[in-house]
This record gives sequence, structure tokens and C-alpha cells, in this order.
Amino acid sequence: MKVRQNKQVINKAIYLALGVNMEGQKELLGMWTSETEGARFWLSVLTELQNRGVNDLLIACVDGLKGFPDAINTV
Repeated sequence: MKVRQNKQVINKAIYLALGVNMEGQKELLGMWTSETEGARFWLSVLTELQNRGVNDLLIACVDGLKGFPDAINTV
């Protein structure tokens, strides 16, 4: 996605978290941008979701995200 930063337009990746509630409906849980996708970033995302009331993470579908396995094991 193109975003304006410091008076310049740059490309940034946007990370989405989608969930499925108990009724089977999809919900957008959040959107984040980050310069890196390491374990620290994913740990902050997962902690934020936990603090907002996400009780369980049963399935995680990711596309080779760096640091995600370490973060999910920590939470």
C-alpha cells in the first residue's frame, strides 16, 4: 500500500488479522504496518489481540512470516 511518510510516498506492507467467531462469521481483528516483521512485532500484535479479548487462537495461517512462530509460542 502506498502511504505518505515524511512528505514522500512509499510502499508499506499492511498486515491483517482475521478471525472467525463462534457463529462462523469472519471478523477483521486489526490492521498493522511495520518496518520489520520479526518476533517482537508479532508478539506485540498477539498481545494486543489478547488484551482486546481474543481468548483462543486455534489455527494460524501465515505466509512464511519471520518471527511469527516464536511469537505464537510465547503467547
